[in-house]
Amino acid sequence: MAVRTSGPSKASGSLPSPSAGTGGHGIDPDDLPDGLAVADESGRVICFNAAASRITAIPKDAALGRPLETALPLEDLEGRRWWSLTDPYGGLAIRAGQPERNLLLPGGREVLVSARYVRHEPTGPVRRVVVCLRGTEARRRTERSHAELIATVAHELRSPLTSVKGFTATLLAKWERFTDDQKKLMLETVDADASRITRLIAELLDISRIDSGRLEVRRQPVDVPTAVGRHVQAHISNGQPPDRFLVRVQQPLPDLWADPDKIDQVLGNLLENAVRHGAGTVTIEVGTALTKTGDNPAKGTAVTVSDEGAGIPEESLGRVFTRFWRGSKRGGTGLGLYIVKGIVEAHGGSITVGRGPGGGAEFRFILPVGAPAYLK
Repeated sequence: MAVRTSGPSKASGSLPSPSAGTGGHGIDPDDLPDGLAVADESGRVICFNAAASRITAIPKDAALGRPLETALPLEDLEGRRWWSLTDPYGGLAIRAGQPERNLLLPGGREVLVSARYVRHEPTGPVRRVVVCLRGTEARRRTERSHAELIATVAHELRSPLTSVKGFTATLLAKWERFTDDQKKLMLETVDADASRITRLIAELLDISRIDSGRLEVRRQPVDVPTAVGRHVQAHISNGQPPDRFLVRVQQPLPDLWADPDKIDQVLGNLLENAVRHGAGTVTIEVGTALTKTGDNPAKGTAVTVSDEGAGIPEESLGRVFTRFWRGSKRGGTGLGLYIVKGIVEAHGGSITVGRGPGGGAEFRFILPVGAPAYLK
């Protein structure tokens, strides 16, 4: 951003005549989302916007007209005074500024600081020092999220890996002492734990792709009722009573083109969530709904999964699709619903959560239908 001032006598919170360098569109520094501090050729602060005051907790009046090193007494993480260390006015004439880095103000307040040295000619004296200031809250949230992810992964991996290591070590050391049935049970446990680790790694890869916008969707015709039936049958085979599930399908259904594996993942997560955390009958409804594509409503396929449990507290509904949210203490990584939302949105669809007719949780997702453009 070009900063125009007319010298130290113009010390204020706004930059004079901004339209001269902004194509006729005036820009008030107080409208900028980041903190802006500008020092003139003598090193005195001539601009200190509202965001800079908020981020640094330094009043604007206390900064304007003062030397930059006094108005912004920054130190690096080793306690060295930053302006003495960088010497913007007396250092190398080829320097253009300082890259963003984490610095400290008195009292330990952290700020992210970058600087630009403005010269009228390439190796001439510095006429302006333009300082950009940002708070560290967003970076701290990201760091906390990464730390939580690492802690969750470590916790979830420890248990199955301990089991796998224990059973394989026991079998190798005392193979001949166990019966065939005992060996089979141990190997089945190892296989189940290995599958759990594989699922966790797949979740981590999905999160990485969702966060970076690289989740690929390979669209094919998908028969949603058949997919639902397959998941219901898997739960029945694992010991759930058949009468716990009620499937309703509204015919005719429009042709749905989606990624079969990822739709299976969405259905699997939602049914697992209802079976594990809900109670009573789990109802799955498949039908048509209107979805908005561009400015025009269009047909979509809607899937609703509800149970008759205690439901989700009203105050928690806004956090259901965030990382690490758990509706109960019955295990899980808290990543499944975050991934479900990412997959549905990658298909151009939407997902909502609320209270079902039976009082439990109700998840409903809608996917746009129709063949991909390359097949039309």
